[in-house]
Amino acid sequence: MLNKKLLSYKTKSIIKKSQVPRGSMAYNNAETIGLIFSIDDLHKHESIKRFIDRLSADNKKVEVLSYLPKKKENHEFLFDFFTVKDINFWGTFTSEKVEKFAKKPFDYLFYLDVESNPLIRNILAMSKAKCRVGRFSEENEPFCEMMIQTTDNSIDSLINEMYKYTKILS
Repeated sequence: MLNKKLLSYKTKSIIKKSQVPRGSMAYNNAETIGLIFSIDDLHKHESIKRFIDRLSADNKKVEVLSYLPKKKENHEFLFDFFTVKDINFWGTFTSEKVEKFAKKPFDYLFYLDVESNPLIRNILAMSKAKCRVGRFSEENEPFCEMMIQTTDNSIDSLINEMYKYTKILS
């Protein structure tokens, strides 16, 4: 199964070697937005669908990738997803969906997890996104150009704060 130490080492290596130009841009000028998250429950699923609707109403092209943990339900199968089976022993993704998503040069990539996930951090490290936005934590620091601190640990609060602060960049 997945070797977490190997994955951690590989992620750090990707970060060190990355030459992707990063930085924020005016939200009004952004055209493409990626969302990445771990599937938790129906409430989170519904919150993310509302966020997609909000971004689409702002004329943003939105793409989504989610991580489906064991024993979690993938509500509606609406979003592309990956599982631990899509990672080999050496910590390399074998999923075309993951590779394709990581190569997209999104203007913004929103990481919508309250608890940090090492698999998603690896994808954030590989990502060609210009500005990666995530929840404030020391773990996320190397992977996000913009981090949002929330007063509570709810997904709704995180989404609302991310949206609010990226819109300020207009």
